[in-house]
Amino acid sequence: MRKIDVAIVEDDESVREATKHLLRLLGYATASFASAEDFLKSGRARDTACLITDVHLPGMSGVELQSQLISDGHRIPIVFVTAFPEEAIRARVLRDGAICYLSKPLQEQSLTACLDQALKRPPQDLA
Repeated sequence: MRKIDVAIVEDDESVREATKHLLRLLGYATASFASAEDFLKSGRARDTACLITDVHLPGMSGVELQSQLISDGHRIPIVFVTAFPEEAIRARVLRDGAICYLSKPLQEQSLTACLDQALKRPPQDLA
């Protein structure tokens, strides 16, 4: 299975596709998923160097996804994105190891700075 530089978990198809397109133009190998459950079922967590996830997703939220990954022993650097920033959620995800918490619409410079930071830190797999 091919290593994924960045996995994208976003329920809005247009945002998911635009993000995937941008990252591929920047040279990243990507995989995208419409839900947290799809990402977990894919078995790709071990192959993912960085995860970009929306905070608010139908079903399992991005915050719950982070908790599940930690519980499963995966320490993937995570960049959270949201259209509805909340200080309490920002503080929680950063405390639990997220790299960045960005507001939509995403600014390319902010996203690339977060990815540069995330991919400099070697992923740790505790499983």
